[in-house]
Amino acid sequence: MPDQNEKWVTELLRLAEGDDGKKTEKQVRILEAAVEIFSEKGFAAASTSEIAQKAGVAEGTIFRHYKTKKDLLLSIAGPIATKLAAPFIMREFAAKVLDIRHERVEDLFRMIAKDRLAFARKHYKLLRILIHEIPFHPELMAQVQTLFKEIVFQRMEKIILHFQEQGQIIEAPPWRVLRTAVSLFVGMVVTRLLILPDDPIDEDEEIERTIDLLMHGLSPKPRV
Repeated sequence: MPDQNEKWVTELLRLAEGDDGKKTEKQVRILEAAVEIFSEKGFAAASTSEIAQKAGVAEGTIFRHYKTKKDLLLSIAGPIATKLAAPFIMREFAAKVLDIRHERVEDLFRMIAKDRLAFARKHYKLLRILIHEIPFHPELMAQVQTLFKEIVFQRMEKIILHFQEQGQIIEAPPWRVLRTAVSLFVGMVVTRLLILPDDPIDEDEEIERTIDLLMHGLSPKPRV
């Protein structure tokens, strides 16, 4: 569907850091075709000749803009990885979500979960590429690790310590608390969008159950 592809490319161009929006028509078609093929077949199985054919350009045109197939992949996946951490970078989001303005830690987790689930749905095709390719490309893995360690964790550490002081979170290293929360929320998103996309799931309820599991674990003991 060309109109849907165009939305992916428009979003991708907007996500790319430093992008001035001055892409040629051929570049847009190349990105459009690459998103489609990388998402469906994966990086390893995709070929630049196939991408060129789908984009309606000569294969050499791709290499005039991107030196290698991997450069083309990184031009797609890199901006998405950055955008995933963007709320923890942007001051307006930090002021709304991360500046300890929530009385209950559940409210903070709920807001973040809803925001990132909405982002994942909006950029589903692009995220699928990122998720599939991170384990096989050290450059992508390093970028995600840097974003997590230097931005997400640093912003969240003081929030976790604040709620620990209030007795709302158990005494544990903040990185462990964050790792647990990230694991649950990423698992929820991946299951919802990739594994069981057609299941009739109430997403608000799923978020609430995930937060409940995060806060209380699997213990059947009565809550105090």
